Amino acid sequence: MESKRKSPYYPDIPLFLVLIPFISAFNYYLTYANVKLDWWFAFTYTLDTLIGYAAWLAVRKIILWLDRKIAYTQFAKRVIVQFLLTTFVGLFIISFLTELSSLIVKGKWAHPSFYNYDLFIIAIWFFFINAIYVMIHYYYQWQGTEQKVILEKQKLQIGFLVKEGKNETQVPFEVIIGFSVESEYVVLYTSDGKQYFLDTPLEKIADELPSSLFFRLNRQFIVHRNQITGFTKLENGKISVSVLQESVLPSEIPVSRTKAPTFKRWFRT
Repeated sequence: MESKRKSPYYPDIPLFLVLIPFISAFNYYLTYANVKLDWWFAFTYTLDTLIGYAAWLAVRKIILWLDRKIAYTQFAKRVIVQFLLTTFVGLFIISFLTELSSLIVKGKWAHPSFYNYDLFIIAIWFFFINAIYVMIHYYYQWQGTEQKVILEKQKLQIGFLVKEGKNETQVPFEVIIGFSVESEYVVLYTSDGKQYFLDTPLEKIADELPSSLFFRLNRQFIVHRNQITGFTKLENGKISVSVLQESVLPSEIPVSRTKAPTFKRWFRT
């Protein structure tokens, strides 16, 4: 069984291991007026439940495949394609396995009422199953956003930790101008003229900074928001970010075409 860390839809597996038998039992309640609790009922109920598991596993595979093909940012397209594809494949599997089991056990095709009534009810269940997966996705998205907000608040309270010999100092974020890669080191510049030489890669430093205050413009510079005055559009979608003239950083810092849209959204927030 997949762990919570590996499965993007945890706990869908234990949930549907319990839910599929309930769905099968509820379908019996809706379909049959009188049900005799004998060996035949136990056999057919078990068989229908196993068929339900097979259809659900196929649906789950399709949803995981769609995660790589159509992101939830294209919500309408994703939901429509997911619902239609999973319902079609799920109903096909259930119909095929039902007909196959009927031929093996009874020696004849399934009763026509299966297509007139049972399959319609099952299609409604596929809508319900898809809704569960969509809700799980957005729950984890919301949870991730909440965790990021908490982490950002914690970063703002702590400051940036630097080492000075054997001592460690917390540099408040509001006095940090930015970071620059210089030869073998990364230099931290502060508004009071201090410089700290760090042996930590710029990429790792960026992860430790609150994203609301700092932006990594390119491979060489991370700059505090209050040092940035604006930006100028260049050719091929690139931009040049303007920095305060009195800053120790360059007055113009280039940003690549791929990173420019992200910077614009950050700067305008």
